[in-house]
Amino acid sequence: MALEVIKHEPQHAADAVIIWLHGLGASGNDFVPMTEHLQFPNANIRFLFPHAPQLPVTINQGMVMPAWYDITDISIDRKIDSEQLRASAAQVQQLIDEQIEQGIDSRRIIIAGFSQGGAVGYEVALTYPQRLGGLMAHSTYFATASDIKASDANRDLPLLIQHGTQDPVVPESLGKKAAQDLTSRGYPVTYQTYPMPHSLCLEQV
Repeated sequence: MALEVIKHEPQHAADAVIIWLHGLGASGNDFVPMTEHLQFPNANIRFLFPHAPQLPVTINQGMVMPAWYDITDISIDRKIDSEQLRASAAQVQQLIDEQIEQGIDSRRIIIAGFSQGGAVGYEVALTYPQRLGGLMAHSTYFATASDIKASDANRDLPLLIQHGTQDPVVPESLGKKAAQDLTSRGYPVTYQTYPMPHSLCLEQV
């Protein structure tokens, strides 16, 4: 089933796309305000803000909520349902396919993700079979690092990883671990930290 998506169109015909994935329990509405803050004079950007499917989440007593995948253990190892994560990633990749079919160059499509959305973002961007523009990973972790099947097309994809040093939900050590892992695999990683909790801050934006 296709994801429900909030679309924000530029004034002129779109020639680039940013797909932004929200965190656990949130919705695509979370990052819609970014369209007012991120202005690029040389690009007409279409923003897509998908809503995660409704899933029961084990660490929240099985409550059904917007979630890209189930989290079964909140320990530092973050035990998750990898099958669900990859299913969500495949749905996001379908969105990419649709943008390319509409005439957008895949190299002008950027994936952004916060927390759970960032974990899905890693899977989306690093496994996509055509070259993308880049990945922004905010306050997140590389959930599928041990068994990801990375595509050759995005072996040198630019990665921007940002994390709060006071994050009590996804410890900064997990963001740093992702950056080190990806750097060791040859990806060009920019790693930035901010004195903030599990959120975005104005300086970061």
